[in-house]
Amino acid sequence: MKVLVLNGPNLSRLDLRDSAKYGSMDFAALSAYITQCGAELDLQTDIRQSDDEATLIGWLHEAADSQTPVIFNPAAFTHYSYAIRDAAEMLKAPLIEVHLSNPLAREEFRHTSVISGVAKGTIAGFGPDSYRLALIALSKLLN
Repeated sequence: MKVLVLNGPNLSRLDLRDSAKYGSMDFAALSAYITQCGAELDLQTDIRQSDDEATLIGWLHEAADSQTPVIFNPAAFTHYSYAIRDAAEMLKAPLIEVHLSNPLAREEFRHTSVISGVAKGTIAGFGPDSYRLALIALSKLLN
């Protein structure tokens, strides 16, 4: 089963971000980890990252059209992108929202997710394991 793993702004620059919040992996290492975790569950992961809202919306449309399940770290778009929320709402296959850090333990403006309301669930605060846990949950949903 193919799973689309989407990542929003600044995730391609993890190596330059606060390691106390985001961990020590760069995006290439995170992608390799996600691929390995997916393979262990017989899930083929298609991992993508964009800083561009329109690109993420296009990928969500693609997933909606192909009924592909999605694991999505919308990053900063989590808190205000109604356009991304509307695109995510079109998905028929499950969508799981993930975050490396726990937004509720951070600044108040990060406490609201406009994506959570259209996601099957949200996993946050476990660093790279947030993706592993999302893949496990998705595997159970699909079987």
